[in-house]
Amino acid sequence: MALREEPDSFRQKVLVYTLGKLYETGRISGGFAAQILGCDRYDFYRLISEHGFSVIDYVEEDWSAEADFTPWLSSQKQE
Repeated sequence: MALREEPDSFRQKVLVYTLGKLYETGRISGGFAAQILGCDRYDFYRLISEHGFSVIDYVEEDWSAEADFTPWLSSQKQE
């Protein structure tokens, strides 16, 4: 079987998909995954998001709490 891309590029994709899946299933933290990739947490989140992984996995209660908290936070920033 021939590889249709450069080995380093392929290794990077495998690493991103592996870390993305481990993060998505709660096995590792975003900070730990970012450390392995040599980037910061926000770049890791952007990268896995671009590869179809969910960065935020809220349940209904989390969305409700977020909706209740957001107006208060907004008012604090304006003061």
